[in-house]
Amino acid sequence: MKVLEQAECEKKLRVLVTGHHGYIGTVMVPIIEAAGFEVCGLDSDLFDGCVFGDASVTGAISPIPYIKKDIRDVELSDLKGVDAVIHLCALSNDPLGNLNPEVTYEINHKASVKLAKLAKEAGIERYILSSSCSVYGAATTDIVNEESEVNPVTPYAESKVMAEKDIAKLADSNFSPTFLRSSTAYGLSPMLRFDLVVNNFIAWSFTKGIVLLKSDGSAWRPFVHIQDISRAFISVLKAPKDIVHNQIFNVGQNSENYRIREVAEIAKQTVPNSQIQYVEGAEPDQRSYRVEFDKIATTLPDFKPQWTVAKGAKQLYEAYKKVGLLVEEFEGPRYRRITHLENSLRSGRIDSTMRLKVNN
Repeated sequence: MKVLEQAECEKKLRVLVTGHHGYIGTVMVPIIEAAGFEVCGLDSDLFDGCVFGDASVTGAISPIPYIKKDIRDVELSDLKGVDAVIHLCALSNDPLGNLNPEVTYEINHKASVKLAKLAKEAGIERYILSSSCSVYGAATTDIVNEESEVNPVTPYAESKVMAEKDIAKLADSNFSPTFLRSSTAYGLSPMLRFDLVVNNFIAWSFTKGIVLLKSDGSAWRPFVHIQDISRAFISVLKAPKDIVHNQIFNVGQNSENYRIREVAEIAKQTVPNSQIQYVEGAEPDQRSYRVEFDKIATTLPDFKPQWTVAKGAKQLYEAYKKVGLLVEEFEGPRYRRITHLENSLRSGRIDSTMRLKVNN
């Protein structure tokens, strides 16, 4: 079995990134390649055609070898020659999870566990699951950490908790999973998501001069740039196995916990002549959690986040200006994930289980 110690990272270990054509994956792959790893991918291309801007704005999508396949259909042969797995693939926001909760559990929980079992059978020692701080849900304490009780309030968050628990049971001396609970993501990507808070606020303020809040803005949330998420995965890959074996790490930094209304204020300050506006009848969001990141800072000192929400807001604003973003675009089927899937269902491109039809 390969043990991914620091010295071995120079041997071009082959890392499989599932969901490599997604919001995080398209940013993570070139960062992993730059860190000295060989990368291959696996993606169903469910959101094919949703590319934002072009390479001059977002950076190029790395043309790595990949298998086009639904994560639920992965076979042992698909893992041949792989040394480590980074599992990003998921139905990855609450509206998508609510569209078909059963499929959310199939993909985010059952398929994640199946992939872990196959990886173990294939002799792949490192398996890093992309989880989420949303598992803390409606937190009952002021600040939560990796030892805190989870309290998921959506199918997406619950599916992540279930995946963590079942994959952890597979851990032994030859199979070493790690679970990275990322903060709420933001930042520029070739596969940009506009449903995420920071990305969405800057889009509204740029196109309409309004930072639109759909809650009262009192909820706490931690935030992390997708480039920093990518750096966290690299830090785990390079770390000695014994310090990351079957461990959970929150991904972010203590200074990047904000109330939603504070993020709205950052957006207002970033985009000239914009104002904050609350949707009529806006109520508190039951998802509120303030997260501690001491464990990752102490255990993985190589992980050094380089972004803040304010810096990321400026990055997004400049990109939106270059593209000439319109509200009809980011609220439309090309960039709004839930609308894209609903249209794909109506057109017959995918079936009710979110699988691409054979002729696609």
